[in-house]
Amino acid sequence: MAKQLPQALRGQNALISGASSGIGAAAARKLASLGMHVILAARRTERLNALADEIRQAGGQARVITADLACAEDRAALAALAPETAVLINNAGFGWYGYYAEMPPELVREMLQVNLLAVAELTRAFLPAMLARGGGYIINISSVAGGLPEQGVVLYSATKAFMDAFTTALHRELRGSGVHAGLVCPGPVSSEFYPRAAGQPNGKPVPAERFAVPPEMVAKAVAGMLARPRRRVYVPGWLAVSRWVEPLFGGIIDLLGPLLLKRG
Repeated sequence: MAKQLPQALRGQNALISGASSGIGAAAARKLASLGMHVILAARRTERLNALADEIRQAGGQARVITADLACAEDRAALAALAPETAVLINNAGFGWYGYYAEMPPELVREMLQVNLLAVAELTRAFLPAMLARGGGYIINISSVAGGLPEQGVVLYSATKAFMDAFTTALHRELRGSGVHAGLVCPGPVSSEFYPRAAGQPNGKPVPAERFAVPPEMVAKAVAGMLARPRRRVYVPGWLAVSRWVEPLFGGIIDLLGPLLLKRG
């Protein structure tokens, strides 16, 4: 991945949602180390303040905004930052593993608001200012689950499939505008995603956690997307083969997949 960003991005603002831990925190550290001013958005103020202090002590610049993306007012507060932001990283999201029939209705609504609606609303809010300036970046943190829908993550897979289609279409729509939209599609990432998913009402441990890679690997991919914009990158890179798994082996997954969930 690229070791530096385009000169035009140095000193510019990057808004990162879900920045209190995991991929969001790692991306904030990475971009701040490369000269960007990071705006950290998440629900946990103490975590954000600690991360901001760490970035400042390392010589970077960071600002904290407490925001719950399940809340329309908080999404609007982030949208108001559009005129001063060069990079939007839609990273906030959460998962749940178990039988969809047992997923609590309140979690269904929250997941749709955070994983899907926030991405659509914030992207729509930030695009006009970016287009008017003739430049900008929208990076959406997706998942291989978007192209490989699995038992146990029915709604999560659906929200990531939306993100994949949404970003791909937007990438094509924006060609030649100076504004870039792209996807980072990781596999399992070592973070609080898994304990949070298992700790939700009726949730189960997510089997994929054992294969998780460090969030810093995803942060490098984010920086790489800014240095060399592309439609999609996978983390690790070999996961690009996942796009062929569903069409080639979907029938096998239909038969064997439910056994994994039943064992949970």
